[in-house]
Amino acid sequence: MLEVVRHLVGMQSQIPLNPYTALWSRLTGFDAAEASALLAGRETVRLSTLRGTIHLHDVDDALQLRAFCQGVHEATPFGERVVFRRQLAGIEPEELWAAGRALLEEAPRTTAALGKALAERFPGYEPSALSTAVRYKLSLVQVTPRGEWGRSQAPTLTTVEAWLGRPQRTPDATAVEALVVRYLAAFGPASVQDMQAWCGVTRLGEVFERLRPDLVVLADATTGRELFDLPDAPRPDPETPAPPRFLPDYDNVLIGHENRARVLDDEARVRLFVNNNGYRPSVLVDGRVAGAWSLVKGRRKDDPAVLDVELFARGGVRVPGEVRDQVEAEAADLLTFLTPEASAGEVHLH
Repeated sequence: MLEVVRHLVGMQSQIPLNPYTALWSRLTGFDAAEASALLAGRETVRLSTLRGTIHLHDVDDALQLRAFCQGVHEATPFGERVVFRRQLAGIEPEELWAAGRALLEEAPRTTAALGKALAERFPGYEPSALSTAVRYKLSLVQVTPRGEWGRSQAPTLTTVEAWLGRPQRTPDATAVEALVVRYLAAFGPASVQDMQAWCGVTRLGEVFERLRPDLVVLADATTGRELFDLPDAPRPDPETPAPPRFLPDYDNVLIGHENRARVLDDEARVRLFVNNNGYRPSVLVDGRVAGAWSLVKGRRKDDPAVLDVELFARGGVRVPGEVRDQVEAEAADLLTFLTPEASAGEVHLH
């Protein structure tokens, strides 16, 4: 499973347990305890990288992808380009970074605890502004047990260097080219705009141009936009059947491209989208989003857990009965995986 995390160049982990569902949907015989042990053993790490959001990475990616995406973090409302002209005017940035690093490497701290400690060093400033500015500048790991299977705690931070005992590094031109190749291995065929949307980093066109002689160049059937892929990459026939799969919200399948029409039509997008933060957990049928799901655990120990599955009618046409049976069977397996402690569970399919 470590190979899958690396192959996907990280997995969205904004919701700490989402990678477990994502890996369960991708691997036969997936063992959540084994994946959790990788995190506890510091072979995988959770930190803010791609698009400025929390991802699960292997160690090598954790040490370089934050630096690759640093500009994304600094451009946010709490990034260096903005915050010292507003909430933190008058503070010398390097002093704040040094103070934040010292505090977090002294001992992992929650954001609230970090803000309180920084406010003692910089009186008169809002603690939350101080801590948030540090979070967007430094490469910070959410330490375990947060993110472990069956365990959790409030987000508690330290620097990636302190957690892993190794220095962070900024990828050079060769490393960025290697990252483009890895992105295409996981998500190709894809456009330059697709990769930029996936990672949040812009101006990657020149990197693709340097690699062009070694890539296959295709054209999007609907937009005509250039799509790049690796010469030996598998490109299955469009009619290749794909079994139903349940994905967590923010899964790589939806976030991996700017143009999500390959898996998500406009009708499904409207029904899947819930607020400005993203999509509900989705159901794939034949490789395309065809529904949404949610897990509701009972308030009492003996209450059954319920996996609620909503299948979308496309153009007014319901999902065929045979496919519904397949979805229901997959849902039952997912419910068993997600609620191993439950004495009973129910799948509600509608």
